[in-house]
Amino acid sequence: MSDALLSVNNFSVMYDVEPPVEAVRNVDFTLRRGEILGLAGESGCGKTTLAYGIQRLLKAPAVITSGSVVFHDGSGEDVEISQLDVEELRRFRWDKISMVFQGAMNALNPVATIGSQLEDVYQVHRPAMSKSERRDAVVELLEIVKVGGERRRSFPHELSGGMRQRVMIAMALALRPQLMVMDEPTTALDVLVQREILRQISELRHKFGFSVIFITHDLPLLLEISDRIAIMREGEIVEINTAERIWSDPQDDYTKKLLSSFPRLTGEKGLVSR
Repeated sequence: MSDALLSVNNFSVMYDVEPPVEAVRNVDFTLRRGEILGLAGESGCGKTTLAYGIQRLLKAPAVITSGSVVFHDGSGEDVEISQLDVEELRRFRWDKISMVFQGAMNALNPVATIGSQLEDVYQVHRPAMSKSERRDAVVELLEIVKVGGERRRSFPHELSGGMRQRVMIAMALALRPQLMVMDEPTTALDVLVQREILRQISELRHKFGFSVIFITHDLPLLLEISDRIAIMREGEIVEINTAERIWSDPQDDYTKKLLSSFPRLTGEKGLVSR
């Protein structure tokens, strides 16, 4: 595909415990430029393991047992992520692919200011930037995600949950990556804040043109924001299609059960029958 950004082929991950656990099995999908791909499934189905594996963020006892992950950077050069050495991988992450981790409070350093943590990204990946340039870039980032530049002096505990999540989005956006992986970024937020965060992700996607892999167990949410949705069960992708087709014409029985588990807002009480 000429518009492909990421190609995942026959990708498998095992947890090397006794007995071994096949967490991800023979996953295949292609992510297109500028699209939001939702990854849905019940807790424990392998969504986060897949996301971490794609970026080589997994730690023992997790082992990638097969497959390839190829990043098409648009310059005609394809990057096989599994073939990158440690230094190449360090430069690749955040610059080409960034991550918004689940639980912003745990992902942020509680004893460092927001500004210093954002500046660290530039210090590591853009060492030629001066201190004033880094500070100006941080202020711009915080304004873009509607936290406010004055908050760069704040510590994480001084911000609300929604603002901390916006800071994590700012950090992921800092180097203008082509792909942003979001691991349940709105799970711990109330409905109104969740709505604001989702609206902002959509706005930023349109403004900067990055692609998104959005991981959640909340299928109705994905139906609203995603271009395509991949349904995952027991380590495998059982169905992948446009959000509209997933809703109107699901093919896999498990997809139908997931859709039926959410009650309608109108009509008789009870579960939806499909």
